[in-house]
Amino acid sequence: MFRLSHYLRTVIAPESAPRAHGKALGPKGTAPPIRMTGPVVIWNLIRRCNLTCLHCYSISGDVDFPGELSTREVFSTLDDLKAFGVPVLILSGGEPLLRRDVFDIAKRAKEMGFFLCLSTNGTLIDAEMAKKVAAVDFDYVGISLDGLAETHDVVRRKQGAFDQSVHALRLLRDLDVKVGVRFTMTQDNERHLEPLIDLCEEERFPKFYLSHLVYAGRGNKNRGRDSEWAATRRAMDLLIRRAESAIRDGRELEVVTGNNDADGVYLLQWVESHYPEKAAALRRQLVRWGGNASGVNVANIDNLGQVHPDTMWWHHTLGNVKERKFSDIWTDLSDPIFAGLKQRPRAVTGRCGACAHLDICGGNTRIRALKVTGDPWAEDPGCYLTDAEIGVAQSGPRVEVTPFRGVKHEAVV
Repeated sequence: MFRLSHYLRTVIAPESAPRAHGKALGPKGTAPPIRMTGPVVIWNLIRRCNLTCLHCYSISGDVDFPGELSTREVFSTLDDLKAFGVPVLILSGGEPLLRRDVFDIAKRAKEMGFFLCLSTNGTLIDAEMAKKVAAVDFDYVGISLDGLAETHDVVRRKQGAFDQSVHALRLLRDLDVKVGVRFTMTQDNERHLEPLIDLCEEERFPKFYLSHLVYAGRGNKNRGRDSEWAATRRAMDLLIRRAESAIRDGRELEVVTGNNDADGVYLLQWVESHYPEKAAALRRQLVRWGGNASGVNVANIDNLGQVHPDTMWWHHTLGNVKERKFSDIWTDLSDPIFAGLKQRPRAVTGRCGACAHLDICGGNTRIRALKVTGDPWAEDPGCYLTDAEIGVAQSGPRVEVTPFRGVKHEAVV
């Protein structure tokens, strides 16, 4: 995750930026530093989901999946995660609210001191469910919107899903739960980016997360609609402009992005153009951030207890918490791909290997390279920066995923 607003604030309003260390970590919902002993853990507690979204990385469905962790196994793993120094726990699915013991798990995790987040589609959150979520005191609840109503409902394959999700956001907001909107951008829904940011500001939803499409699960099947590089650049220009405006006016809007670590370099180049005297300091911060965190500061446990470098790597398993402690799995570098993800700098090739900003982005998203080329260390085809911007000579045509054109939404449900 790239905290765009945070880094931009250090440039244009450093006095308002929360300190990275110590007790002043900002208001509720501001995550602690993640570079601790353990990684941030995204935990898919259940694979069952009431929706079948087009870009689902876990290929969930509204059926029970055998072999999922018992409550006892979850609690035992929580103990190990805490002892290992895991700072942040994100409960996800499928739809985690379908798991019968989800509130028992959440309450125990909160009592143990984890910074606790919930990732839900929101369609199951009515007034009663909202009170249960609020009672846990989650530090953050993220709900995805894939565009305005018609587009969102098509992507989610459920009529009325948009209204249900927005209603859930409102219910939780009114119960003083920090909420945020997640948006996965493709060519089909690019035009909805600014209206969704408008929605966040109008409804006082304090966080907006743009997720670039990753080629995993149904996202891999539908990767032909990944936005073109020019569209991604337009989106970043818009996000920077809106984040800058919110910071200057003192409005509560936190903009973050995910799954394309070139975003850090793009922001740096914007600062070089607008605040050149601040660029060197920002670059030092971005190098400390280090870009892609898969297998380093981010980990995933799936519904069966299998551990992966992150949620997009479900095809690659490092071990199972039913058989070995997570802490033992995460420190075992015998797997060559896992060891390669932890290596700094990573042994990436092509444009990524020659990039002048490899120390910032960390080689970007390896799963995209793997899905398109078959090589996890090849250049990331999702990088939207030009050769000139990354300091490499023109080396011939790039690997590019060609988006579908002229496809009606009704044709892709």
